[in-house]
Amino acid sequence: MAKSPEQEHPTKAFGWAASDPSGVLSPFKFSRRATGEKDVRFKVLYCGICHSDLHMLKNEWGFSTYPLVPGHEIVGIVTEVGSKVEKLEVGDKVGVGCLVGACHSCDNCANDLENYCPKNILTYGATYYDGTTTYGGYSDVMVAEERYVVRFPENLPLDAGAPLLCAGITVYSPLQHFGFTKPGMHIGVVGLGGLGHVAVKFAKAFGVKVTVISTSTSKKKEATEHLGADSFLVSRDPDQMQAALGTMDGIIDTVSAVHPLLPLIDLLKSHGKLVMVGAPNRPLELPIFPLLMGRKIVAGSNIGGMKETQEMIDFAGKHNITADVEVVPMDYVNTKHCIGATGESRCQVPLRDRHWQHAESCLGQGS
Repeated sequence: MAKSPEQEHPTKAFGWAASDPSGVLSPFKFSRRATGEKDVRFKVLYCGICHSDLHMLKNEWGFSTYPLVPGHEIVGIVTEVGSKVEKLEVGDKVGVGCLVGACHSCDNCANDLENYCPKNILTYGATYYDGTTTYGGYSDVMVAEERYVVRFPENLPLDAGAPLLCAGITVYSPLQHFGFTKPGMHIGVVGLGGLGHVAVKFAKAFGVKVTVISTSTSKKKEATEHLGADSFLVSRDPDQMQAALGTMDGIIDTVSAVHPLLPLIDLLKSHGKLVMVGAPNRPLELPIFPLLMGRKIVAGSNIGGMKETQEMIDFAGKHNITADVEVVPMDYVNTKHCIGATGESRCQVPLRDRHWQHAESCLGQGS
């Protein structure tokens, strides 16, 4: 007979879980495994609400299982380490992102690309090595293998740094991989939500010219004055789009809703690259002829491996890059503006004292 979530492991844990595709979160008692020899246990202080949490809560991607404790932007303070843990110790500031396991034997794993391992294990809603379900960071305690735990620089605040574990690495990795880091390059960022605003910050830290591409002027001031973007382009303005044709070396598209790609492809120079990091739940139309005529590329990118994630966090600490966040009550997570939202929703969660954090990434705070 299968054990209940509360009986699977020896350490009691408390979190918030969805029990069905309504996505409504309720208090949930479960358990965490004992700290293994290579494990790190930490008290969860903050956990971001990623847009993928919203998809998973409502089973919009078709593979959610319930009960579901979401959250993969998890940060806190180490309380216990296993006997074979080498790089972390009690009291360290740490975080866990989207992954807690992989096969460690394939080519991807050998090249520090656990994110592309066909057998990787997601932080929540997946099956761990021991056959139990993984539960995410909307909880009071987390246990993970050291390989999947990221050390935070002392100067990087945990609350505003938490969203970097998903949003940050999601944009940092393609900026690096596709060569969008050379000073003087012109990079477009589509959408100014949780992913987009962090993409602007990283791109500016690399020294490139950044244009934010949005459907209206409502975020122009935020983009140019607060985030430091060099220009702002309204995608629904034909004159602005015409003037920008063929001016960009690359574009990071963060939009997770269905939208046309042709106008973005037309903004690229020859040999330009449009990189998709948003995850719409329906297929997009991809016109081929414009790609042929300019040797242009449409590519995808999904988070990053653990080595690169640590590199990203260290880079963020060096350049003082954080997500824009604020604290909101835990109960707020079930309001339309947070979990019930569609489009560019962003938040953060806590647990024990039920205080979340909301903003360009919503995030919550534990006691």
